[in-house]
Parts: sequence; structure tokens; C-alpha cells
Amino acid sequence: MGTNYRRVLLKLSGEALMGNMGYGIDPEVVKGIAEELAEVIATGTQIAIVVGGGNIFRGVKAASAGMDRATADYIGMIATVMNAMTLQDSLERIGVQTRVQTAIAMQELAEPYIRRRAIRHLEKGRVVIFGAGSGNPFFTTDTTAALRAAEIDAEVIFKATKVDGVYDADPHIYPEAKRYNSLTYAHVLAKDLRVMDSTAIALCKENNIPILVFDLTVRGNIHRAVLGESIGTLVGGSCEIS
Repeated sequence: MGTNYRRVLLKLSGEALMGNMGYGIDPEVVKGIAEELAEVIATGTQIAIVVGGGNIFRGVKAASAGMDRATADYIGMIATVMNAMTLQDSLERIGVQTRVQTAIAMQELAEPYIRRRAIRHLEKGRVVIFGAGSGNPFFTTDTTAALRAAEIDAEVIFKATKVDGVYDADPHIYPEAKRYNSLTYAHVLAKDLRVMDSTAIALCKENNIPILVFDLTVRGNIHRAVLGESIGTLVGGSCEIS
């Protein structure tokens, strides 16, 4: 079966890397993600990744405790680079060529973000991991994912989470909550469904980039998503509820 997408941007939360740990990085979880990405790369799909840093440091939380917001956000950006390097190491140990590009210059550790260079890496079959967010405080890594997806002409954003899609209510509190099969951008914004922040949703809407929200913890889901199988919730279509 051929792949449905040629170039995708995968948005990984920092929390996805810590597994069942309360903090930090679970090496086994990162290894599992890397192995699944290797399988997808082998099919010819090009993958870029934006990774968050919430498993190490959350800028918004620190700011609410009194830290200067810009300073807190910059620390959070550094946390995303730590995650990006960890994921790069895991990928390269199983033979997947990977490049980390950062929005804040760290030439001893990674390449600076250069759009044309990132696209060239993808064309050569390398995974590109974008670290340090957008390089600007007050913007989330969700917004960075939407921005980078538009810049590299990604066909879709995969928002890999710990839930199997978007619900009309919190399924952990309301067992009767219904999962959406698909949603419009406008519905996400109007209902404040928190798929991604509003800036990210607006960017995706403006550039017609669909967002597929699915459960990262189910082995094989990244590959299923690339093949276009019906998993999770697709933002960018009509409103359909399961």
C-alpha cells in the first residue's frame, strides 16, 4: 500500500517523551518513537518534527509563579533543544540520518534554521527536527509547528498526543463524550477545543494545512496516519462526530 502523504510535519509534545515518568525523558519511549519513524522513512515519506519542552520546563507555568515571561519562554526553548538532540541520537543509532535546526543560534550543537537547507535535507531522506521553537517568546511550539509546516510545504501536521482524537468534552471526566472524526478550523476556534492554540489554528486555516490528531502511544499509528487510514480526528474538513 502506497503512502498517502509525501511530506509531513510531526508535532511531538515534550510530555510524550517522558512516558509514565513525572518528569524528564524515558529512553524506551524515545527509542520506540525513533523505530516507528524509521519504518515510515523507509516508505519514502519525508518527516520534519517540532518538539516541545514541557517534560523539562514549562515557560507559562514559571511565568505564573513570578518569573519574567520572556525569560521563562527562552528557557523553555532551550528545553526543546535538549529533547531534539535526544531524539536525534536515538534516530541516528538505528541508522536514520537526522539534522537538528534551531531558531536560536547554537552552532556547536546544531544547524541554524534555514528554510532551503531544511527542505534539501528532507529531499535527501533525512529527518529534520526543529528546536528552540520559533526563536521568539510568547509563541508556543504549536504555533511553530504551523509556521514550519507552511514554510516547508508540508501536506499535513500530525499532532501526536496521549488521546485518540478530539472530543466534544473531556473523556476522562465525561465517559459519554463523543469523538470527532473531523472538524472545521472554525469549529475548533469557536468551541475553544484546544487542539492547538488559536494562532496555530489560524495559520493552518490560512495556508490550508490539515491537522491530524491521534494517539502516539499506540504502536504503528504514525505509519497508519501516513497511509491515510482513518484514525484520530482530522481538522480541516467538515464536522463529523463518531
